[in-house]
Amino acid sequence: MLDVPSLLVCIVIAALFFDYTNGGNDVGNIIATVVFTNALSPKAAVIMASTLIFMGTMLGHQVAKSIVHIEMISGCRVLVLAALSGSIIWNIMTRRMGLPSSSFHALIGGLVGSAIAYRGWHCVEYVTIIRKVLIPIAISPLSGFALGFLSIAALSKVCIYARPYSANLTFRRLQLISTSLVAFSHGMNGAQKTMGILTLAIFLFNRIPVIAVPLWVKLACSSAITLGTAISGWKIIKTMGCKFFKIETIHGFAIQTSSALVIILASIFGAPVSTVHVISSAVLGTGASKRLSAVRWGAAGQMAGAWMLTLPASAIVSAVCLFFLRTVFND
Repeated sequence: MLDVPSLLVCIVIAALFFDYTNGGNDVGNIIATVVFTNALSPKAAVIMASTLIFMGTMLGHQVAKSIVHIEMISGCRVLVLAALSGSIIWNIMTRRMGLPSSSFHALIGGLVGSAIAYRGWHCVEYVTIIRKVLIPIAISPLSGFALGFLSIAALSKVCIYARPYSANLTFRRLQLISTSLVAFSHGMNGAQKTMGILTLAIFLFNRIPVIAVPLWVKLACSSAITLGTAISGWKIIKTMGCKFFKIETIHGFAIQTSSALVIILASIFGAPVSTVHVISSAVLGTGASKRLSAVRWGAAGQMAGAWMLTLPASAIVSAVCLFFLRTVFND
């Protein structure tokens, strides 16, 4: 029999469950527009998105490499489990409330909160947090908003003389392509973050000689995020599909194409970004290009509040989890 430490087993289980909740949180962002414009049935949309997320997860690797830093958890391996636990709790809370929040930022908040609880405020590399987390938090939503705004403006001019029925039919078909791009790009960026953390934990337990993502980790994380995508997330679908403004087929195509471009470019350069932030901002940008009053800014404000709460809330929960888990595992 394999002699695997119980702490490592718990970390692997927590990482996979985190990816499951990640899939549940992000499914709404990926398929909401294609469902609410009747381009695909919910079941068909979930199957297509799940398949392409799995493919994107298996092919991508730059993002996983970019977040692997051994200094983050050296000396306290239970810190990883605490960070994952806090992130999972926050993901479940926001999903039940139907709020689109970032699983990645919950994970970062969990790691920072656990690290501070273990070593104190001085242990955090604030320059790295600003460069890899806070700056992308600002840039990626702004990019999604701008591209959504500009793309719908351009498409509206191109289609000004088109017949409404023909235009709707065309964009309904084009949404199949744009949804595929979003799902694939999410796979390239989404599960990669957990892969990096899980690989780092396995290395610290001396189960792999170098920090390189094992094939079984790729398969397991891909399967977990795909399963979460396929099973849950319908409250967020409703939020994204109809709460901000009435989305039509042309809007759905613009939103998904703009989001896919931002996420794919970020993945190529190894920048971990939030699928939730990018797509939500593209929705707002597309609605704002129609007219500012078309957007329900109160709902957008609630979403922005959830974004701002994610880092500190997941950090606090993870810090509490660390105190509890250190007594259980004596690490």
